[in-house]
Amino acid sequence: MSEKRSQARRHAVQAIYQWQMAGQDVSDIANQFLEEQELSSFEVPYFQDLLQGVPCNLGQLDELLKPSLDRAIESVDPVERAILRIGAYELQHKIEVPYRVVINEAVEMAKVFGAEQGHKFVNGVLDQVARKVRAVEMDAKSKG
Repeated sequence: MSEKRSQARRHAVQAIYQWQMAGQDVSDIANQFLEEQELSSFEVPYFQDLLQGVPCNLGQLDELLKPSLDRAIESVDPVERAILRIGAYELQHKIEVPYRVVINEAVEMAKVFGAEQGHKFVNGVLDQVARKVRAVEMDAKSKG
């Protein structure tokens, strides 16, 4: 994936984190990011899709994550929670993006933004989610 898409994901993690912590309206957060960031440095439509998609599908995403978590979603570190929700959203709604790319991007963001061993947790959870929602793709990769 392009660096601009990776940057869109990083901005989305920061924006979803802000939404989770402050409860601000996502459109206000989006406007704030779009005013403060260099728009040519990231894929704006992808950022907007993630920022709108996670809150709109929150219940479904949390239910998808729940069986793979060792604690309640509310107890997960807020940064890692944002990363997991974005990863789950991409796995479920962005099927044009290979599952390995989704997981790798999430792991890289957890290394940058998350707790010391958070990337291992994110990797394990999203791998289990991918086995549910991308089973056909994963089977094809393992046989190919």
